[in-house]
Amino acid sequence: MSNVEEKVERLESLLGQFIVNTDVALRRLETSLEAFKDEMRAFKDEMRAFKDEMRVFKDEMRAFKDEMRAFKDEMRAFKDEMRMFKDEMNKRWGDLANKMGTLVEDIFIPSFEIMLKRYFNVIPKRVSSRVKLRDSDREIELDIVGFTEEEVFIVEVKSSPDRAGYVDEFIEKLKILPEFMPEVKDYKVIPIYAGLAMSDKTIKYLTENNIYAMVMKGDVLEIVNFESLKGNK
Repeated sequence: MSNVEEKVERLESLLGQFIVNTDVALRRLETSLEAFKDEMRAFKDEMRAFKDEMRVFKDEMRAFKDEMRAFKDEMRAFKDEMRMFKDEMNKRWGDLANKMGTLVEDIFIPSFEIMLKRYFNVIPKRVSSRVKLRDSDREIELDIVGFTEEEVFIVEVKSSPDRAGYVDEFIEKLKILPEFMPEVKDYKVIPIYAGLAMSDKTIKYLTENNIYAMVMKGDVLEIVNFESLKGNK
């Protein structure tokens, strides 16, 4: 075989291999392109799903913002209501404080004799209110004082009877009372601590100190620890 024929055959062989390799490469390229198209299609679907999720998220955020706006409006309205409530309570407390100035005269004095008759079966010989007693440099005030033949009823009226220290102040007042009113030495002193209402803790403390606890129930005065102290007096 001549060199020309060998070269031709070799060229034909190389060309055949090139065609085969090119065909394989083209098929692989087509396969890769299809896979890429599938990936792109899946990516587009994912992006579409992501956009839908983002749209839902935005709607939820918009709804959340609306809810927060409504909540803020409600809180603002609540604060306004609380401010109005506070103003109203301040007004009522102011009115009550003014009323407390006549608490003794308006509420306790009118029912005082009825209370004495009901619980102690006595009628006072004389009753005084807002009694101020002084010595050289001291002063005490007795809200209600009622004398019978043998007893003297000393009533301390408080608008806030549960406030710390009030009962102790009354106890101290009772201790120094003979220094301001020597005549009480000839009588049996019966102390009564009074308020419109009173906590169980205060009542218990009064009972421990042999002091009657009197409150307003309905339109009558009641001594709520009378039975507890009845045997001690």
